Amino acid sequence: MGTIEESLPEKAAGLDASSDAAPAPVRPRQALPPKGSCWYCEKPLDSVKRFCGKACADSFDEEAEYTR
Repeated sequence: MGTIEESLPEKAAGLDASSDAAPAPVRPRQALPPKGSCWYCEKPLDSVKRFCGKACADSFDEEAEYTR
C-alpha cells in the first residue's frame, strides 16, 4: 500500500494535460443575467436559471448566430 504523496504526481500530471486544451467558446447565453423566466420562451423560472431546458438554450444560441 502506497502513501498519499506517491499518488499526487500522477494526478498532477493528468491535470496538466487537460489544462492544455483550448477553452470552450463563450456563448451569448452565458452573459445573460437570470431574470426569473426563460430567455427564450418566457416560462417562469427561479432566480438562478436562465433557460427552462437545453432545447430553449440551444434555440437561443442558434437564433443569436443568425441575428448577429
